[in-house]
Amino acid sequence: MFFGLSLTTIIARVITLVSALTVHEFAHAWAADQLGDNTPRNNGRLTLNPLAHLDPIGSLMLILAGFGWAKPVPVNPYNLQRRTPAGMMLVSAAGPFSNLLLAILGALPFRMGLLPVNSGAGAFATELLFNFILINLILLFFNLIPIFPLDGEKVAEYFLPIGGQEFLHRIRPYGPMILMGLILLGRFQSLDLLSVLIGKPTWFIFNLLV
Repeated sequence: MFFGLSLTTIIARVITLVSALTVHEFAHAWAADQLGDNTPRNNGRLTLNPLAHLDPIGSLMLILAGFGWAKPVPVNPYNLQRRTPAGMMLVSAAGPFSNLLLAILGALPFRMGLLPVNSGAGAFATELLFNFILINLILLFFNLIPIFPLDGEKVAEYFLPIGGQEFLHRIRPYGPMILMGLILLGRFQSLDLLSVLIGKPTWFIFNLLV
């Protein structure tokens, strides 16, 4: 992702990925805390400090490959279900929803004409916000894919009938391999399912926002 990119673009993407992943995980922790589960709070995850959320290997991949991941927020499903049967779904949905909110916030300066032009600072701010919106939308739709360990699995599980839930449970052990397969297949244009699931809705919402 970073090869052949300018230093400005690399800096903008690293800033965006660190902030987006941090807010995403904080949103999970905050939602769980609001629903009566103090597990994230007890594990030091109810914070916007990136050091509490970033995974060492995921962070290294972020620097080397341009994508990465954060540490999952630990929750206690029993505590959540005592408050509401939708507890796990709401906590899972909070992460992608936070990325949508960040994308909307990032689009406001474009909409309001607040970005300076004809200056180095203005060009960097424009590129930073462009990447900020785009990457947050990519994270939104990627995490909504209903395959373990992504958030979309728990969201889909709540709304699906029993048969659909059982299917998700059966394929759960193979979730990471399925995701890796989708990523590898994305190299073949005719088999690029991720482009349909992520790329098209990302650019559709991006154009609406900007």
